[in-house]
Amino acid sequence: MSFTVSARVSARQFSFQHRSMLGALDQSLSLLVSGMSDVRIVDADGRAHTPSALQALLFGARSTLKDAVSVAPVLTAQAA
Repeated sequence: MSFTVSARVSARQFSFQHRSMLGALDQSLSLLVSGMSDVRIVDADGRAHTPSALQALLFGARSTLKDAVSVAPVLTAQAA
């Protein structure tokens, strides 16, 4: 499958081709960290994703600290 990562800095637009979704996600996150804007990942079917949306699609939504704190007492009670 083919993925295109595009990003913008000032008036310049860059695009990079990747064969794997993880490679495209990795580069898109690196581009965001380096200060580029309008970072998008487009798959072979033409669907565009932001890096955070693709990460959530692949790995699920990140749990918040509140979720981790509310689960901790349950896990401790079950272990006893």
